[in-house]
Amino acid sequence: MTRIHISSGSRFEDEIGYSRAVVDGDYVWVSGTTGYDYKTMTIADDVVAQAKQCFENIAAALAQAGVSLDDVVRVLFIVPDRKDWEPVWPVVKHYLGKARPTSTLIHAGLQTDAMRIEIEVTAKLPKGSA
Repeated sequence: MTRIHISSGSRFEDEIGYSRAVVDGDYVWVSGTTGYDYKTMTIADDVVAQAKQCFENIAAALAQAGVSLDDVVRVLFIVPDRKDWEPVWPVVKHYLGKARPTSTLIHAGLQTDAMRIEIEVTAKLPKGSA
């Protein structure tokens, strides 16, 4: 299988030089994704709204690869402020409750102070699609 690069249309991908997702072999790797609405390049103030937008952005990239959030096998969350983690639990369960992937949380600074959560996932392609 040929490596496939997927873009969300975010200006960050072009300016920095990366792909929103890469399909290679049996897996789809999705870059750390923040809560920006890439159509308007705006970001909500609320961490819950940002988490929802992260998952919508990730779902769109996965769909371009022919998979969904139900195919996610690993997730990494980065949250600068510990108090922002628990409020997003219901959002995580809504989007990943069926997949139940492995999960890691890191507390670290993000590119801007407006970014309150970043989510990175890996999904596995269904058998026979690679």
